[in-house]
Amino acid sequence: MKRTAVLTWVMVLFLAGQVQAGRFAVSVGKANVRSGPGTDYDILWSAGKYYPVDTLKRSGNWYQIRDFEGDEGWIFHRLLAKIPAVIVKVPLANVRQGPGTKTAILFQAEKGVSFKRIGKKGAWLKVQHADGDIGWIHHSLVWGQ
Repeated sequence: MKRTAVLTWVMVLFLAGQVQAGRFAVSVGKANVRSGPGTDYDILWSAGKYYPVDTLKRSGNWYQIRDFEGDEGWIFHRLLAKIPAVIVKVPLANVRQGPGTKTAILFQAEKGVSFKRIGKKGAWLKVQHADGDIGWIHHSLVWGQ
């Protein structure tokens, strides 16, 4: 009985260390994306909070990721979380007061601006920027969840 419990616990710990393929987002204010799995590798770019990425594979404590433009790099595992997030994929997107084109434009977001998704109504996503601004954006203008 003890052996089965120990083997089960070992399997749980083993699986917890494996990459979960899927979409994650940067969970800190700024994360460096590197050319390889370690701090000795060059920084390719920095990603801000809620920047969504797809995980490709894991090497130790590092995930190989791909972003909305198809760029790939490596990021330390603790800098990512399973946060529903989107990023603007068009040159300029209107963020509105409500879910529809007849509602007021609160502000505009440039390509590459990321948001946490906090709601959804039809084809519209309620989003929150890292600075706290909240509004609605049409799903066709963003990449992510």
